[in-house]
Amino acid sequence: MLRTNTASQTIPAATRFAGIRVGLETFAPPPGWPSWIYEFLLFGFKQAWACLFGGLMLALLMATHLFYPDDAALPRYDFLTLAALAIQAAMLLFRLETLSEAKVILAFHVVGTVMEVFKTYAGSWEYPEASYLRIGDVPLFSGFMYAAVGSYIARVWRIFDFRYTAYPPPWMTYALAAAIYVNFFAHHYLVDVRLALFAVLGALHMRTRVYFRVWQSDRWMPLLLGWFLVAAFIWLAENIATFARAWTYPDQADGWAMVSYGKLGAWYLLMYISFVLVSAGHRVHRPAANTPLAPEPEAG
Repeated sequence: MLRTNTASQTIPAATRFAGIRVGLETFAPPPGWPSWIYEFLLFGFKQAWACLFGGLMLALLMATHLFYPDDAALPRYDFLTLAALAIQAAMLLFRLETLSEAKVILAFHVVGTVMEVFKTYAGSWEYPEASYLRIGDVPLFSGFMYAAVGSYIARVWRIFDFRYTAYPPPWMTYALAAAIYVNFFAHHYLVDVRLALFAVLGALHMRTRVYFRVWQSDRWMPLLLGWFLVAAFIWLAENIATFARAWTYPDQADGWAMVSYGKLGAWYLLMYISFVLVSAGHRVHRPAANTPLAPEPEAG
């Protein structure tokens, strides 16, 4: 086990990032270097590391869209599936992620693929290219898109040492996540109750704060805001993915168009399902009573 001199808990030396993280968190910027700049850069680096799997998948989507041969014997979607499996194997082999995070990716792949099979059948979106490795009309690489979200949440939870206050009883979050998941299917046949689900979600987590450690001190934000920021980032990534023809919505059949802002709400609800799934494998800790909060950023 490794321990920083700034964190209140040990950091498992399960990945290659653990030692790098200790070095970055114990680094002292030169005199006169604004501390907030270093903390901002460290925040960006940690976020990029947490996004590693998703970032690689997004890069693959764009690269194959631009450069993959149209007459290749192996369809592009199948190449993406095999490449995603290779990335996953390499990350485990080189200890770039933990085994528990790989299990999260597998769970999200299953949950996402089930939804994909139904949604493509219902005509919500489609995969316009041919493939052999598929279930129904869904190429198997699509499950890795959901897995990328689960991978990010699991990694960012560990890297930033998430802790929470005013977090509701877990059974309530599980029940709400299950209701949201069911509504993704049921609203095609019954009344869409997503507004009511948003209301319940807001009521449950209105007072919930997430505490996280970037560098030397803890910071916090409302958890509802944190989920929105991640959902907005995923929405931006979705625009890139649909531009790369990973999948298309009905209004993109004749050419790419920006994904509707309404999808932000769907991603927010999916974020909640993802977060609750990850929380089932992580204990929801409270910050220690003597946890130091970050002061206002200094000029130097």
